[in-house]
Amino acid sequence: MSIVTVQLGQCGNQIGFEVFDVLFSDSYCSQGLCSKKENEAYQASCKERFFSEEENGVLAARAVLVDMEPKVINQTLSKAAQSGRWKYGQHACFCQKQGSGNNWAYGYSVHGPRHEESIMNLIQKQVEKCDSLSGFFIIMSMAGGTGSGLGAFVTQNLQDQYPNSLKMNQIIWPYGTGEVIVQNYNSILTLSHLYRSSDALLVHENDAIHKICVKRMNIKQISFSNINQVLAHQLGSIFQPTYSAEGSFHCRRNPLGDLMEDLVPHPEFKMLGVRNIPQMSENSLAYSTFTWAGLLKHLRQMLISNAKMEEGINWQVRPPLSGLPALGKMSFNKELHFNTSIANLVILRGKDAQSADLAGFKDPALYTSWLEPDNAFNVWKTQRAFNKYEKSAALVSNSQFLVKPLDVIVGKAWNMFASKAYIHQYTKFGIEEEDFLDSFTLLEQVITSYYNL
Repeated sequence: MSIVTVQLGQCGNQIGFEVFDVLFSDSYCSQGLCSKKENEAYQASCKERFFSEEENGVLAARAVLVDMEPKVINQTLSKAAQSGRWKYGQHACFCQKQGSGNNWAYGYSVHGPRHEESIMNLIQKQVEKCDSLSGFFIIMSMAGGTGSGLGAFVTQNLQDQYPNSLKMNQIIWPYGTGEVIVQNYNSILTLSHLYRSSDALLVHENDAIHKICVKRMNIKQISFSNINQVLAHQLGSIFQPTYSAEGSFHCRRNPLGDLMEDLVPHPEFKMLGVRNIPQMSENSLAYSTFTWAGLLKHLRQMLISNAKMEEGINWQVRPPLSGLPALGKMSFNKELHFNTSIANLVILRGKDAQSADLAGFKDPALYTSWLEPDNAFNVWKTQRAFNKYEKSAALVSNSQFLVKPLDVIVGKAWNMFASKAYIHQYTKFGIEEEDFLDSFTLLEQVITSYYNL
């Protein structure tokens, strides 16, 4: 089954390019460390999911590119064409001359309705090229104007026009220090609207990815391109093919459906986070060896202590003993020490993946009381190595990891709203104070639900 990717705004288009580039280079890399038959099945499955073949044999990404300014889309198209390996389809782009000026309301209320028909037609053309549609993967930021406002509008339209297809939004959480004065407004409006129309929100925090670039990749001058490559590696590690069952070489057919089934058991809880191990520069990789036991021990501790990378993990955090509240659950202002999960999915790729012991992730203490570990924990495996890592593991988790950042963003937005700061910039494009209040109410409920797990 195929996934149609919708890349929105500067952020969505730049990340989208890196994602397709990783998917392609990983699929056609000679270091898969598996049999020829397995490799061919892996390539065929990746191609079916993310690429269609043009008449001349060149692979075209199953993607629609949308931005309100032409610069980034033109750069993205030419980078893909220059790679000589894959490209974007000829009629896959929509851009205008005037951006959204970091105003969510302008993206949502002006650009959205004005260009709705053109954008939805492009998406429909991509859908028609799929033999079977698994759903939509929408890449966007939540702090700006086009990605966030237009992204929320397009997701809502997809929900209306394709109610039976799954929608997963990959959203970039802004830097805490802020890039845009109204980023907290844009963020709460984006999140509350997506919560109504999307099936799952896959969240990446800019601050966390930045730290990975510094500490794990040893990059001195960090560019957005560096950050996007780390993001693309993480996304590729989720979406590349895995076996459908123990001992079979058949790949899973419905990646989005399987992800939702394993990770989103209840519509109140749809925030997903990703952790990967190992993560390191190519130079370091050549001198490193890993065991599954070592990788999974670190990954489990990253989960329960809410660490985003294997450096600086707090090893003091322990799961609560049954019947007792976890340390740090007493007061909302203290940091949540123990990160309770609703559901976890571990994806293992590489040598001897079948032999890895995952018992540590089946501990009932890691999960909320209303789901059995048998239902809350799943594992996908393949012997095929990913992106030059002999062994690698990804953890996609529906847990309390966003309670604190979400509470901070809602708090900052509320303080600005209470003093009516910048509200006029939104009301003049039809987003009323009522809309803000609805967003605050919905997100407060999300915070409370996750907090009370």
